[in-house]
Amino acid sequence: MSESSGNGREERRRGLPLEAASRITGLVTSVMDLHVRIALKEVDREKRRLIIGVLLLGGGLAALLAAVFAAEVALVLWLVLVQGWGWIAALLAWAAANLVLSGVLLRVGGQLTKGPYLPETIAGLTKTTRALVGR
Repeated sequence: MSESSGNGREERRRGLPLEAASRITGLVTSVMDLHVRIALKEVDREKRRLIIGVLLLGGGLAALLAAVFAAEVALVLWLVLVQGWGWIAALLAWAAANLVLSGVLLRVGGQLTKGPYLPETIAGLTKTTRALVGR
């Protein structure tokens, strides 16, 4: 009888670390689930903020484009009406100025976007480009 009671204690002792490990695992899992739920809520909140920011930037860019177009029209009218240039000469001069400016901006922008990218970034850019192009 002492052997069987000794075995029972030994089995309980062996089961104690497993039980404790199980409880700790359950606690860690519960804490991780809580953190994941909080992180998902934050992602939803940030997603909304980013979408609103992009929409506002788009509106600002549209207003900027309208202002640039109005300034171009005003400059061409100034060249023709005040400076006495012909319509064709004024439009060609402004087109040349736009070409030079766009070339400089594209060159600088191209240099700034060069660099090492993570494979996930390249895959995302490729997927977005294909979706936009329709392939």
